[in-house]
Amino acid sequence: MALFQPQEFDFSDTKTYDVWERHNLVRIDNLCNLSDPVELYPSEELRAVSEKILEARKNGRPVIVFYGAHVIKCGLSRYLIDLIKRGLITHIASNGAGSIHDFELAYLGGTSEHVPTAIEDGSFGMWEQTGGWMNEAIRQGFEKGYGYGEALAHYVDEHPDRFPYREDCVFYTAYASGIPATYHVTMGTDIIHEHPSVDFAAIGGTSGRDFKIYVNSLKDLEGGVFLNIGSSVTGPEVFLKALSIVRNHGYMTRHITTGNFDIIPLGDYKSDVSKDHFHYYYRPRKNIMNRPVSLGGNGYYIYGNHMQTVPTLYHLLTDARPEAE
Repeated sequence: MALFQPQEFDFSDTKTYDVWERHNLVRIDNLCNLSDPVELYPSEELRAVSEKILEARKNGRPVIVFYGAHVIKCGLSRYLIDLIKRGLITHIASNGAGSIHDFELAYLGGTSEHVPTAIEDGSFGMWEQTGGWMNEAIRQGFEKGYGYGEALAHYVDEHPDRFPYREDCVFYTAYASGIPATYHVTMGTDIIHEHPSVDFAAIGGTSGRDFKIYVNSLKDLEGGVFLNIGSSVTGPEVFLKALSIVRNHGYMTRHITTGNFDIIPLGDYKSDVSKDHFHYYYRPRKNIMNRPVSLGGNGYYIYGNHMQTVPTLYHLLTDARPEAE
């Protein structure tokens, strides 16, 4: 009997385009600034989370933040960057899209193309510089044993002329500040996976190392804080698996604080919910706010638009503690 042989699609003839001709919805000149006036978001949960963060850092415990790409697309990079510089975030993590928007801002000064028209002719995501440079960085980093975040940061550091806006780059700030920036990639979800130079083994290898780095940070989470800002699938799933690993190895992670930031109205998010209700299948409810803190921690839901909740968190933290020690 002849064995079935699946056929791969050949990416080598994929047409790419010059990104410098692209219109960007998010740009360096329209990023939010720390000095911008902000209407603070009234939330007892947000205030409680900010107090837990300050307590954790006072006691030398970690604050780990996993964010979805829309945090960058909302122009909120500078809030994360300043919290990293102040020592209030000790590990930053995201999905593949989070790395791409960050990378594009660093070299191009803009990101976020107009998808509805680009998908019609197959030009969506086919940017020569983004795909070419990121895949080159990941491939080179893989050969050197780096993780995905390390690979990108080293590449930016080694090509300063290509990245005039690197000071507005979250992963580069993490690298310069000596904290991990890890990226947890799903194959086929990112525009750099469309590029003819893509190396999936390198992406898998570097992202796999990032997961191990992430687990290593989580092992010290006792007394610390984990925040998931706007990632409805990857953040909760990666967190739950990593937490299971560290508990499997006997690390104490009972008294932890978790916070989930999103725009879905959940009502009493601590209550049990039936499988007949769609809220049951909303991963952060179980994977961040409830199950991980069943041993004695606290889980919070911060319901609201990132454009209000993230600046409010920043001001609650920095007004209480102007400078990191």
